[in-house]
Amino acid sequence: MQLSNNKASILIVDNEKQLCQSLQLLLEKENYKVNFAETGEEGIKQGTLSEFDVVLIEIKLPDLDGLIVLKEIKSVHHNSICFIITSEPSYDSAIESTRLGAFGYIPKPFSPDELLRRIEQGLEHRLLIIEAGRLKKEREENLLEVASEKSRLNTIIKSISDGVLVINRSEEFVYYNYAALKILDLYELKIGDSASKILPEKVLSLINKIFNSEKILLKTFTTQIELKPNSELVIEAACTPIPHPDGSIAGVVVVLSNITTFKKIELIKSQFISMVAHELKTPIAAVQGYLNLLLNDDIEISKEQEKDYLTRSVTRLKSLIDLVNDLLDISKMELKTKQREIENIKLDEVIFGAVQLLEIELKKKNIVVETYIHSGIPVIKADLNEINRLIMNLLSNAIKYNIENGKIFIHGFELHNYAIIKIQDTGIGMSAEEKSKLFNEFYRAKNDKTRLITGTGLGLTIVKRIVDSYHGKIEVDSEEGTGTTFTISLPISNN
Repeated sequence: MQLSNNKASILIVDNEKQLCQSLQLLLEKENYKVNFAETGEEGIKQGTLSEFDVVLIEIKLPDLDGLIVLKEIKSVHHNSICFIITSEPSYDSAIESTRLGAFGYIPKPFSPDELLRRIEQGLEHRLLIIEAGRLKKEREENLLEVASEKSRLNTIIKSISDGVLVINRSEEFVYYNYAALKILDLYELKIGDSASKILPEKVLSLINKIFNSEKILLKTFTTQIELKPNSELVIEAACTPIPHPDGSIAGVVVVLSNITTFKKIELIKSQFISMVAHELKTPIAAVQGYLNLLLNDDIEISKEQEKDYLTRSVTRLKSLIDLVNDLLDISKMELKTKQREIENIKLDEVIFGAVQLLEIELKKKNIVVETYIHSGIPVIKADLNEINRLIMNLLSNAIKYNIENGKIFIHGFELHNYAIIKIQDTGIGMSAEEKSKLFNEFYRAKNDKTRLITGTGLGLTIVKRIVDSYHGKIEVDSEEGTGTTFTISLPISNN
């Protein structure tokens, strides 16, 4: 049983030989001991016969699902740190792998630094598990010798981000680390202090349940607690009994984990799904309504009305396809699976090309475009499709939200190692409140002036994410009735 990367053992279950060879060179260079299995059956055989410190499992194997391999290995060796690796990540597989005991979920391709960092995190977690197991086996009635432990493991536990507390049968603290003090917002805590005066009621309830149980329950009890209002700080407390050799309970280990970020992600995900469902439902319901009218023999519809209904249906379906495509693009950006072809981009060519493509839309509203592109505007390194989309989205918005006979001014120049693009319109502008929500998913300003303007509400979200992905910035200046100016700053390529 290894406790560090000094010959820590790693099993890789993957049939991609080239990747395995690369990983072997990388991991052996870092002083890890590496074993391989090309099939799920072989992975189960090796992973159950020997306890590896870390196991990397490809989810798609030639004979078995990687989740089956994970389940079998964790059923025998609970303390092995398992990672699921996959080139086709999905939310369902990530949730299922976590449920089966995976410590992490690593999408391919991953960088060597990222992999090593995740393995180090896993080994630190394994260290905590082993130390918690050691605490369970303490022989002294009050566990007070834990407080004087001066080992390297004690130093590690005190430095981890999860809070660790050990409480004896007298409900006295006999061990704690600094993270526990920070999570509980305690300035000081002394060995021997009473837990009943400090810990939240929900945690005390679990501890009392363990101590007062007629039957010794050697399992972990968890609860979630909101320590600060409005979900500003949410923790999960895991309480595990520490048994004596005779089976009686000596004390309880409490591990406090800050799950605030996960709770916020859950809320955002729930809100996002709700918004997507609403945005999908509206065009589908409209198309269904038009088709029901056309199929109803009891309603007389003229050829002109029929064509109008079909035209409206096509428009709605187009908006639906645009929405789905935008959602797919956002998903790829989130998972970082969107393939890029990085090349030298001449921004003036992209801008003039976008103006030409939108010429018909410009003529419909009789909008004049004035360009002021500096002859020496620098080249940037980027994906041409992404930069095209960025410019097209901003220019399209400048047309949509402009007035009849309006103008659009486009400036391009270099400033402080950045290529600057300004797109200014003479349109309807927006309020301060509208501007603050501008880059939110599905947000579209709703007023009398925008009522007939169509869109998915994701265009500017995508623009923001493209700019952020190149470590650039986007700024907005707008006032109601006077127009809007978007300023994009993209880093200049120096080679």
